[in-house]
Amino acid sequence: MEFDAFFLARLQFAFTVSFHIIFPAITIGLASYLVVLEGLWLKTRNPVWRSLYQFWLKIFAVNFGMGVVSGLVMAYQFGTNWSGFSQFAGSITGPLLTYEVLTAFFLEAGFLGVMLFGWNKVGPGLHFLSTCMVALGTLISTFWILASNSWMHTPQGFEIHDGQVVPADWFAVIFNPSFPYRLLHMSVAAFLSSAMFVGASAAWHLLKGNDTPAIRRMFSMALWMAVVVAPVQALIGDMHGLNTLKHQPVKIAAIEGHWENTPGEPTPLTLVGWPDMKAERTRYALEIPALGSLILTHSLDKQVPALKDYPKRGSPQLYRGVLVIPHYGGHGRADDPAGAGQPVATIPTSTVSFAALYALCVMDGAVRSYRYPCRMGDY
Repeated sequence: MEFDAFFLARLQFAFTVSFHIIFPAITIGLASYLVVLEGLWLKTRNPVWRSLYQFWLKIFAVNFGMGVVSGLVMAYQFGTNWSGFSQFAGSITGPLLTYEVLTAFFLEAGFLGVMLFGWNKVGPGLHFLSTCMVALGTLISTFWILASNSWMHTPQGFEIHDGQVVPADWFAVIFNPSFPYRLLHMSVAAFLSSAMFVGASAAWHLLKGNDTPAIRRMFSMALWMAVVVAPVQALIGDMHGLNTLKHQPVKIAAIEGHWENTPGEPTPLTLVGWPDMKAERTRYALEIPALGSLILTHSLDKQVPALKDYPKRGSPQLYRGVLVIPHYGGHGRADDPAGAGQPVATIPTSTVSFAALYALCVMDGAVRSYRYPCRMGDY
């Protein structure tokens, strides 16, 4: 591993996207949560729902602002750190970002002020409409951003003229092979992360003795949301993984630190290890036999493609694969209901796994599609 300008640019960008995604993830879920709270208040006029809405509205505003600011830094780094990629693929990534601004950001910006400051200044119906529009804006923003990100991973609908990408079919560009899975996975992940965030906050209040009806309702809603969404997320994640194995098998091998297959043996799942690029092996690997085959092929005897099955020039650096490791530990702890104080630990574990996976996703797509334009459909 060389600490050259290319590696440092990657490192800086990984930090930026890892820091950024924490805030949109919470913002997406909280926006929909606020719609539910205000809708319940309008229906029942129960002051508990109003107090919960006003409590989470302040936190939503801070998260929204931090997401915008950190997102601007990320957008600038596309031009500063990856100017070659921006020049190569800007005719596709640029318009997709423009669509996001025109259809989502303007919608959020137009109604956010009414949502934050209009509680006693406009009618209940108009205020509820504003909350709904802001929540809708976050979901539309998710749509366009993930369309762009997915295209970096599974590009289609384009031609290359004079060394630059030219869109040929916008429908194919947007609805590329990995987009439906990534959109569902990210959206549900945002709802699950927000449920953990809300539940951890409620648990903290309960542990401090603040046992009020509002806190209990908040805790109950968060746990029920997690119970419903977590299995759905696991199912979507499995489908997303199978899609990645189909379209980007080298990336799967890098994530798993899987160098080569042993004839006649299924593929293990590497939980933790230290990739050695020179020796082409993962040192100190802690593996579970056959679990890699079970997860990625739904079979105990099939093998998963390995890094050595592909040309060396196209093989990704495995230090990015290490980023996925916190996901295994973090996701398990976040969903574990055991222990009275356990929900408080869901904030750091879920956000670490979320940030690590998002960094892996964005870093791989942005860098690979530029470095290997002739083969970017393979990886």
